[in-house]
Amino acid sequence: MKPSTKNKAEGKFHEMKGKVKVKAGQLTHNPDLEAEGSVEKVAGKIQGIIGRVEKAIQQ
Repeated sequence: MKPSTKNKAEGKFHEMKGKVKVKAGQLTHNPDLEAEGSVEKVAGKIQGIIGRVEKAIQQ
């Protein structure tokens, strides 16, 4: 698997995982879990962007 594709896939995974953590934190009234989910969601978006940049550079 190309690094750009791997970064995009992992980024999407972290983004979804972050969304689940945010929702779980909201449901359990756990602000730490909610904050952790927000950070992971943003990190996933950044990793996805890195994958798209790598793909653009390769072409």
